[in-house]
Amino acid sequence: MNVQSHRRTFLKALAGISLATLPSPGTAAHLSLKNRKLKTGLNAYSFNAPLMNKSMNLDDLIDFCAGVGFDGVDITGYYFDGYPNVPSNETIFHVKRRAFRQGLEISGTGVRNDFTIADKEKRKKEVQLVKNWVEVAAKLGAPVLRIFSGTQKNEGIPREQITDWMLKDIETCVEYGKQNGVIIGFQNHYDFIQTADQVIPLFEAIPSEWFGLILDTGSYRIGDPYKEIERTIKYAVNWQLKERIYVNGQEVDTDLGRVIDLIKASQYQGFIPIETLGAGDPKVKVEAMLARVKKYL
Repeated sequence: MNVQSHRRTFLKALAGISLATLPSPGTAAHLSLKNRKLKTGLNAYSFNAPLMNKSMNLDDLIDFCAGVGFDGVDITGYYFDGYPNVPSNETIFHVKRRAFRQGLEISGTGVRNDFTIADKEKRKKEVQLVKNWVEVAAKLGAPVLRIFSGTQKNEGIPREQITDWMLKDIETCVEYGKQNGVIIGFQNHYDFIQTADQVIPLFEAIPSEWFGLILDTGSYRIGDPYKEIERTIKYAVNWQLKERIYVNGQEVDTDLGRVIDLIKASQYQGFIPIETLGAGDPKVKVEAMLARVKKYL
């Protein structure tokens, strides 16, 4: 068949498609098509209690995630035995292989760091902690390593000074992440950084493709969280989509449909890890939330 024949066949097929069946720009269907690469994920903190008391291990977590239909799992560093020390290659590669064999991607990992510590030498150890786990993330095949700002009060030290040393430490980590093929994901965690007005300057100061936001929906607790999410979504490289959210400081159920509509209207592609907190059987809570998220996706 020559080129002209291919073209005639294509045009005939196209003529048979009713324009009324095509999604209009701006509609939910159109947005869904544009963002068809959105994937479900679980943040391991949903199982914090059983993972910490050893009634559940990482194999169990991976098997559960695969069994209920998640696309990926985010395994925080402190669920590996011996944290903050890095696990052995044998342990890392066991987890990596287990996830692969179960058809599950490792969407990320993370550490507990604090870059608001005033003591410079102690902060160097925090930076080294991040670097160590960048290497673990690379071995796991996790594209993103989650970090935090910090929790120190630092009475008498101007906020600008703390921000300055924090930015330098983050920049060092971002450069190391780049060298190892791992994106540094900064989580807004209602600690030193609490609002969109505080998040945005971080990304203006460090405009690197190896630095992004872990958008924690439950940690915008001042004002309208949906507006805060919308203002910072362009920086997102991963998520913590939580079952509860704070509207003007009051805890309420998250409007999952509204959040996912914001994601669909953005340029974000990739994983949307969910995280459930509080009382109740985590397996029941996680499976129920996953079903709701899938409905909106």
